[in-house]
Amino acid sequence: MAEKELTARDLKLVQYLTEAYGKEKQLETALQAHIGMTTRPPYKKRLQKHLTETKSHARQVERRIKQLGAPVPDVAIDASTAISSVFGKAFAMAQGPLQALRGTSEDEKLLKNAKDEFVEEAAEIAAYSTIETLAEEVGDKETAKLARSIRRDEERMASFLQRQIPTLTRAVVRESIPANERNGGSGRRSRSSSGRRSGSASSRSRSARSTSSSSRSRSGGSSSRSRSRSGGGGRSRSGSRSS
Repeated sequence: MAEKELTARDLKLVQYLTEAYGKEKQLETALQAHIGMTTRPPYKKRLQKHLTETKSHARQVERRIKQLGAPVPDVAIDASTAISSVFGKAFAMAQGPLQALRGTSEDEKLLKNAKDEFVEEAAEIAAYSTIETLAEEVGDKETAKLARSIRRDEERMASFLQRQIPTLTRAVVRESIPANERNGGSGRRSRSSSGRRSGSASSRSRSARSTSSSSRSRSGGSSSRSRSRSGGGGRSRSGSRSS
């Protein structure tokens, strides 16, 4: 059976859907490599979930391309295409000799993967936003609905990665940088400042005790003089009465 001739509308939809399909198939391979490198259970579990989502996205997009009357192209990624992409580079590194990772900590490898994944999620969000808007503009509600659903999955994954990147960065800091060099050396300054405050407080305390002692001394001298004057006056008055 001869394939139907596609309209300009459907040709443009198929163009963008095919690009998205190719990206989904590429990411399947890259995610599998990253999952194999990941040791943090929550992170690994989320990658595994997204791999399942990615495979589902590819099937849904493939089905929609066929429904529009176009053949699904062979999107097998050759070596040059894989290396040219950010995620492809991460995959090549994961598959290369272990010497390529020498000098790089495990947490740094995970951080690099997360950054690469975040970049790819942003690209996918842009791709599906484009398809969604295009489909709405040409009245293809089914394609728009599909693109919107997949875009939301990608946004949730991007949000997870956005939270994960600071966590992995802090792990790199703890692993690679001595405690006394973190936070701009504020630990040392804090201890020094605390010592100065403690010394200042001790000085103030000694000064207060000295002032109190001096005050008591003056008070005692004043009382003695008062008693002396009082006693002298009494004797004088007594002598006057005796006369």
